Amino acid sequence: MTDNVHFGHIFHLTGSPAVTGAADALVSIPDGALVIGGDGTIRYSGERSALPDEFATAEPHEHPGGYLLPGFVDTHIHFPQTYAGDSYGGGQLLEWLNLCIFPSEARFADPDFAQAAAVEFTRRRVAAGTTAMMVFGSAFPHAQDSLFAETLKAGLRIVSGRGIQTVGGDSATPLLTSEEEAIRLTKAEIEKWHAADTGDPATALVHVAIVPRFSLSVTTETLRNLGELYDEHRARGVYVHTHLNENNRPGTGEIDTTKEVYQVDSYLDTYDGKFLPGSSVGGKSLLGRRTILAHAVHCQDSELARMAETGTSISHCPVSQLFLGSGTMPWKRTVEAGVNISAGTDFGGGDEWLIPRVLGDAFKQHITEPGDAGVSMHPAEMLFIGTLGGARALDMEERFGNLDVGKEADFLVIEPADALEPVLQNAVRSEDPDLARDQTLFALLMGIRESSIAEVYVQGRRIVV
Repeated sequence: MTDNVHFGHIFHLTGSPAVTGAADALVSIPDGALVIGGDGTIRYSGERSALPDEFATAEPHEHPGGYLLPGFVDTHIHFPQTYAGDSYGGGQLLEWLNLCIFPSEARFADPDFAQAAAVEFTRRRVAAGTTAMMVFGSAFPHAQDSLFAETLKAGLRIVSGRGIQTVGGDSATPLLTSEEEAIRLTKAEIEKWHAADTGDPATALVHVAIVPRFSLSVTTETLRNLGELYDEHRARGVYVHTHLNENNRPGTGEIDTTKEVYQVDSYLDTYDGKFLPGSSVGGKSLLGRRTILAHAVHCQDSELARMAETGTSISHCPVSQLFLGSGTMPWKRTVEAGVNISAGTDFGGGDEWLIPRVLGDAFKQHITEPGDAGVSMHPAEMLFIGTLGGARALDMEERFGNLDVGKEADFLVIEPADALEPVLQNAVRSEDPDLARDQTLFALLMGIRESSIAEVYVQGRRIVV
């Protein structure tokens, strides 16, 4: 197949930095060239003027005034909440779940409704430039079938699993299963969909995760059984995804309630196999390098240290934390613990599909943290959590996440539109070239909207839905 070369302003993070090293890894090439081989991998990423002669016959794609960025990675979003954005529940997390979300998710019991949602979900993520996702799935297997099928049809990346609930109130009843059924359905989903497209997790676009909704939606028996199931399938590259330390309203919030119900020292203990009273070990741990825990707003230092030790990643969801009044994940303390941080929209707890909107809210939240905790995030750190940090959280950093040679070509063509174009053209820039570069990236990330995302590519193939 013919090589293709895209010309535009390249922004990405080269190598394999931690978030603390993102600024040093930032690459900006205003007159850049990105060569995509016929096998869908990046063959050259650099200055247009230095483009090797071997690519002289590559099919050219000019993007004047455009930007070439890695595809965005969303590590926490809810498929069965496709139509539940901006739901008003008159309260915080637990009230919102019972009044709005559980009833919304129950509608996915209708196969036609679920199929329509899968089409809409896929359309919305393409419009947002999200090439890879960790998706909290529906409780209903036919809905998951629709989600995986539509994702493959479009040629996108996904990790997802049916939401597991074995206990809950009246509004959650349609979503509940028995303990035995929870394991049976999860096993069946793994066998049907994990690496279903290629048969090899190392090359597949679709992967399956074990997804207990959160500790209050399952029991010690569920956690014990899921630990055994994960231990059985961990070597196959199966994932784990759930929520952690999201809402801390004193006395009635998720965290206090979880600790009271389980009689444990920390929320994380319930996922770490220590879910019996006194944080005694009751089963195998669900933590590891393919485990992503959403929110982590109110973590103890010991929890952050344990996540770093096990390679477990955080999906940072500042949009939904604002929407539900959950608080602010402490940026400095979390980064200093050494935990990998990625970005999640958490739609419909969040009301944005765009990862750049998540990055913008992260910046605004962390600069307003009180006292010495406040920090102005570097634009490269923002880019990190929206691209490379997400690929690392999915344990696929060797495949995508930046525009290094040899990576699979997941990238976006950004053509500034509406209010963004005149800002980028006319804003004052520092005489210092590094600061001027950072100012341009910051304005770009803060200003991107769906209308700016002109083209979306996965493995070098343009995605059109």
